[in-house]
Amino acid sequence: MELLQSMQVFARLAELGSFTRAADAVQIGRPQVTRAIQELEASLGVRLFQRTTRTVRLTSEGERFYERVKSILGEVASATAMFASPRSTLRGRLRVDIPTAFSEPGLIESLRTFATLFPAIELALGVTDRTVDLVAEGVDCALRIGELPSSSLVARRIGLATMVTCAAPRYLAEHGEPKSLEDLNAHRGVTFLSGHNQRPQAWRFVDGGREQCHVSRQGITVNESNAYVECGVAGFGILQAPGITLDRFLADGTLVEVLRPYRPHPRPVSVLYPSRSHLAPQVEVFVDWVREQFPRLYGRWLED
Repeated sequence: MELLQSMQVFARLAELGSFTRAADAVQIGRPQVTRAIQELEASLGVRLFQRTTRTVRLTSEGERFYERVKSILGEVASATAMFASPRSTLRGRLRVDIPTAFSEPGLIESLRTFATLFPAIELALGVTDRTVDLVAEGVDCALRIGELPSSSLVARRIGLATMVTCAAPRYLAEHGEPKSLEDLNAHRGVTFLSGHNQRPQAWRFVDGGREQCHVSRQGITVNESNAYVECGVAGFGILQAPGITLDRFLADGTLVEVLRPYRPHPRPVSVLYPSRSHLAPQVEVFVDWVREQFPRLYGRWLED
């Protein structure tokens, strides 16, 4: 195997930590990945990976080599991009992950437009509310809303999502509309359970410039985004969510905003991808496309 190709295989194995996933990523057989790494280690005279039955980890020499390889592959990608084919001929597999709340008609229809623009890109869409390990699971990029924990991922902000507190007209007709934050104590709520620990997600409000939190003590708890909104539509109680995910319900009056003077601070919407210099062209065009499309789709609910 040529040195440049061996470097590409090495980099993917370093990033994915699995011979099988690395083989899938570079579209060769697993035995070829093993042979490429063995040949590379033999030519360098060092061991690049520590291998066990369950894990593949870089050695200290491998970590130093990986930093140089990332730089080299980045330079090669930049050089070859000078003579890149037209966008319509871009090809390759692109795995994208989005929150369940974003799997609504507007975004899905827009993704169809992306697929039409880039017909040779094989789009694989993951939809989930759980935390996804992009590198370990081979995800190329992900859309996320909210503050992000520190990580090695690159996060490019799309905008700030307006948060809306709302309820169904039938609920308000039966229980009345809250006019102050204190009124919430007498109301039922739809509470979202987030993360692996299924912790109740607090509602946030701003009162007199100060942020306050509220967790409903009565009502229903839900651990899936679409069901969360549907429980609000069904009249189970008050809920709080990004306006992006509520737009069609607010537009037709199925849900009605309450406590607008206490709207919380907007939450960031970001597109994430693994931190590596040799970003695949199909990932790069998708990231640019998403950053352009979101303001068009959700301009009413997205702040700069």
